[in-house]
This record gives sequence, structure tokens and C-alpha cells, in this order.
Amino acid sequence: MTAEYKKVLPDLKGEDTRPFWDNLKAHRFCLQKCLECGHIRFPVQTSCPDCLSGRFEWQQMSGKGKVWSWVQFYQLYHRGWEGETPYNVAYVLLDEGIGVITNLVNIEHEAIRMEMPVEVYYDDVTPDVTLLKFQPA
Repeated sequence: MTAEYKKVLPDLKGEDTRPFWDNLKAHRFCLQKCLECGHIRFPVQTSCPDCLSGRFEWQQMSGKGKVWSWVQFYQLYHRGWEGETPYNVAYVLLDEGIGVITNLVNIEHEAIRMEMPVEVYYDDVTPDVTLLKFQPA
């Protein structure tokens, strides 16, 4: 955890998203699972995009998946990334079948590969905020 985190932080005040962030802070990766059709969804939503039900539970994910796609940014689009370019943004397909947009850590950019197995990495960036990232499995 860095002393001063300079990147944009999530809004932790949202009633709908608070359980997601609370779980990450406790180093649990949980997503919403629809109680009607079983669809697992991300990002957090008030209703299921498949059946429109508002009934769901928070289900812990395996934290495992594969790199489906990624991009490396060399341009500095936000001052918070100063000194950290290039950085990657990846789409990880979880073993549960849902995709998440994230960053890959603990890997050189040149070593990232399609279908590369990855696992969750909890990045405790402030005392209140833990970000979801992935690292090679």
C-alpha cells in the first residue's frame, strides 16, 4: 500500500456497490448471482440483464481465469499514472464464465499472453480501498 494514492478511487458510498468493495477489502472476490436464472453479473447492477429479476445473492468467485484480451497504454491519460507507463488494461474471463476488466500485476508486459492462466490479486491501495487485479497463476 502506498502512502499517497494518486489515481482515481471508487465511490464507496453507493448502496448497491458497497458489498462489492467491502468484500474486496476483506480479500473476498464476490459477484452478484441472480436467484432466478443463475446469471453471474459484473459490473454491479440492480437487476439481472438476462431475466430482469432484482433478486440476487453475493457469491464468492474462484478468483481464477484466463487473459482473453489486453492493451498496453503508453500515453499518459491521467496524472495518477505518471511514472507507471506503459500500463496494461486486461479483460479476464473468469472460470465462472463472466469477464472483468482489470490490470495484470507481477508480470512484464512482454510476457502477457492470450489464454494465460491468472488468479486474483487484492491491491490494498488505501486503508479503505482494495482494488481487484490479477496476476499469473
